[in-house]
Amino acid sequence: MAICLDGKALAEKMRKEVRREIEDLGIKPGLAVIIIGESPAARIYVESKKKDCAAYGLESAEFNLPEDTSEDTLLSLIAELNERPDIHGILIQLPLPEGFCKEKIINAISPEKDVDAFHPANIGRVMTGDYNFIPCTPAGVMELLAHYEIGLTGQHVVMVGCSNIVGKPQALLMLNENATVTVCHAFTRDLGSQTRQADILVVAVGHRGLITKDMVKPGAIVVDIGISRGEDGKIYGDVDFPEVEPIASYITPVPGGVGPMTRAILMRNTLTAAKRLSGLK
Repeated sequence: MAICLDGKALAEKMRKEVRREIEDLGIKPGLAVIIIGESPAARIYVESKKKDCAAYGLESAEFNLPEDTSEDTLLSLIAELNERPDIHGILIQLPLPEGFCKEKIINAISPEKDVDAFHPANIGRVMTGDYNFIPCTPAGVMELLAHYEIGLTGQHVVMVGCSNIVGKPQALLMLNENATVTVCHAFTRDLGSQTRQADILVVAVGHRGLITKDMVKPGAIVVDIGISRGEDGKIYGDVDFPEVEPIASYITPVPGGVGPMTRAILMRNTLTAAKRLSGLK
């Protein structure tokens, strides 16, 4: 029976640490969230960030732009926020409306305020191991493994998924910790033959139940990042939890595993940005 990697409990511990540090430093990190339009998903995203900021002791600022906003208007707002001393982190709700160039918008955010760590300058620093921010989800995975004292040196990590914001930086972070890393994706032949070799299997695809017990080596550590919503309205991961949990040594639940860690890292990244911009780090 696997030990569950409890991201919810660790995120709560991090919340207390971040809030205490903010109180001790006497600064109030500010996080700006930009959304375009009024989709229900965007509204849920913004409200969750407001709640997180309040819980961690940060200030939140919402910038809700109409659906017909031009790319130039958005770029002007980002330029303004880059210069504001009370704003230390800038987030943009993705996906952007049709006609916007995502790369252009992300590149417009100052790397010093890019608390999502999507800017090429920040992603590039992940490769060298000399970074200020790490993309929140991969950083959350690393924090969770470290908390449970799961070493990476010499381990064979199989990363299923190669997105620019999760899979690729996750693989690099594992490599930086002396793991041997295999990256799998939609064009990988015989996925199961790869995943069965993993000492640590990390999955970030968004395909419910993709990983079944026959694809997992007994005793493997399984980290499920994927999220999808079933017809019943419930949240599911990429791993068939009931099947895999009995044979794994450690496993993340969905929800309650990596998700809370992603949110906690975002808050901590914003604190880090505030300290750097205030000359405290």
